[in-house]
Parts: sequence; C-alpha cells; structure tokens
Amino acid sequence: MPTSCPPETPRTDDPRCHVSVGGLRLKNPLICGSGEHTITAAGMQALLQAGAAAVVAKSVNESEAARKQLDGTDYVLLDAAWKPLPWDFSPPPDAQLFCRSGLFPGRFEDWLTMVAELDRQAAASDAYVIPSLILADLDACIDYALRIEAAGLRVLELNIGAPHGPEAARGAIVTERAASRVLEITRRMRAAIGVPLWIKLTGQSEDVVALAQAAQQGGADAVIMMGRFLGMVPDIETQAPLLGTSAALGGPWALALTARWLAMTRKAAGPELPLIATNGARSGEDIVRFLLAGACAVEMTSAVMAGGSRVVRESLQALSAYLAQRQQDASALIGLAADRLQGYAEQAPRPDYWQRFVSAEARSITVEEQHSPAITERGKQ
Repeated sequence: MPTSCPPETPRTDDPRCHVSVGGLRLKNPLICGSGEHTITAAGMQALLQAGAAAVVAKSVNESEAARKQLDGTDYVLLDAAWKPLPWDFSPPPDAQLFCRSGLFPGRFEDWLTMVAELDRQAAASDAYVIPSLILADLDACIDYALRIEAAGLRVLELNIGAPHGPEAARGAIVTERAASRVLEITRRMRAAIGVPLWIKLTGQSEDVVALAQAAQQGGADAVIMMGRFLGMVPDIETQAPLLGTSAALGGPWALALTARWLAMTRKAAGPELPLIATNGARSGEDIVRFLLAGACAVEMTSAVMAGGSRVVRESLQALSAYLAQRQQDASALIGLAADRLQGYAEQAPRPDYWQRFVSAEARSITVEEQHSPAITERGKQ
C-alpha cells in the first residue's frame, strides 16, 4: 500500500486529512480525549507534537469530591478473555481499559492558566487544546465556562455523560440520561457563552439519538458520542470483583456500538449536525471507520492513555496511507457507510441461507432428503 509520509514521521500537514467540526477547521480528524494522559502540560505537549489536531485537557468541575476521586482510582488492561495485561505502553489490539477515574486534582485557577497557555502554543501549529468541564452543579458549571471563555480558550467541551456518575460521591459527577435535561443544560450553556460548544453524551442510554437531538436543539455546535459503559468483572482467581468495584469499560468491541449510534443520529438529525466519535477507536483504520459512520472527527482516549503518543503517530500514518491509496479526502468519507445503511426489511429473501452458518447436526432437512442417497452417504461420513 503506498504511503504519503515516511514511516517514522506522520504527515500532520497532509491536506487530505483536513476536516471541519461545524465552522472549526481541524488539520486532521484525530483528537486526543480527556484522561490521565492529559493531566500535565508535558503530556499534552507530547500528543500535540505527535500530530494530534486537538488535545482535550483533563476535565474539571467545582466539586471537591470529584477532585479527590483521582486519589482512589485504579486501572487494568484486559485481553479479550478478560485476563489482565501488563501495562507496558504496547497493548495488543484487543486490549480493553477497565478503570475508575477522577478529575484534575488541582485548583481550577491553576488548570485554567495551564490550558490557556497550552492552547496559545498549540495555535502556532494549527492545533487546539480544549478545556473540558464535567457537570455537577449547572450554575457553577456556567460560571467556570464564562471564565474559560474570558481566558481566550477557543472551544469548550461539556461532558454530561461521564460513565462514573452513578458510582461517584454524591454531587461529584452527573450522568445525564434524559433528553429534557440535555436540552435544558445545552440551552443555558449556549446562552451564556459564545465559543463553540461541544456536548459529550453518555452511551448508557436506550436512545442516544434523542439525547443528540436535544443537544442540537439546545444549540450545541457538535455532539460527542459516546461515553464508556459501567461494568463489573469477576476475577476467577480471587472470586472477587476486579478492582473491587464497578468501573468504566471501553475496548475495540465498542466501535460497532458507537458507529451504529452515529449512523442513526445522522439519519435522524441530518448531516448538518457535526458528530465526534469516541469509544472504540484504536487505530487509523478505526478513524476511517468512524468517518464512514458519520463522524467528522474522532476522540481517541483509552488507546492513547495505554499506548502513549506512538498511537497518535501510527494512527495518522495509517490514515494518510489510506487516503493516498484511495485518492480521497477525509472530509469526503464522512457518512458514506451511514448513508447506505439499510434495514432488515430491505434485504432480499434467501431461503435456507442460514444453514451455511450452523453445524451439520443443526441443519433442517426434509423427510425425502433424509432417505436420499446423498444424505445417507453424507451421514456415514
């Protein structure tokens, strides 16, 4: 496969990679999502240097309990058979991140100073450092948003779907699952600030589309879908819960779930609503998959936390190579698969086709076939 960049250097300036999130132009679709790897300035600078179009700083809110939650965190990488993997920053493709997480542990004022300065630096390389607020109290959240805008930050991510909400201390983190609440929150935030507003939604809902449409109606400039899921993993050695608690789970399996909600949201809300995918992307090929499903950009979080800046470089290399081989631009991929998604009732009938996919003893045959020479001979085999 031809590549458009040397193997050791990502083409962060590859014009084929340019995309737009609403009116915001990104040099490529890769955004590093908020996590422990974006707590420090050094961590965010490394990801920007690797070529990420944007880095989302570790989230904050006004809650003291949320800040202290970081001290009680724990993390494990699991393979597809639920066995722990070594944390050596070279995880296999099937690695799943299972963890308790927390918010930025320091003062909001220190966080804001750091993020604003990093964003000013990032602008020189056509990139962004994006502040992220986690909802606890809406009035306090709006106050923080106003201070963020006053500091000169150019985009705001408001995470109202953090997976840890149900397990966190009371008042620390809120996970919004009602469309009416998403509408109210988005409207109030939109009325308060003028910078682009990205609303991050939970995946722990029976109707993520309704949540996205509520954010759209409330004035969101983009919707990020979707947060990880809460799970519990029994440890067969200790016979106790792994990590001792429920925790957020993400892995490559989540890509198919996220992609479906992207496609369904694009169908319901129209291509005018910018969608940002998160949960499931592990590679440049996965970025392509999410673009095809309707996303205009992709937040990679667990993979970058577990694999470091190398994941950014390798993903951008793979994305550039794919676009060069296909002679396509990233923006031209958006929604191609989503717009071809069909329902079950649209499929042509294929009687007995299912029998190709079950074992011989599970196949159905007629009485006449049971006594036919071919069937009799086959039964002897």
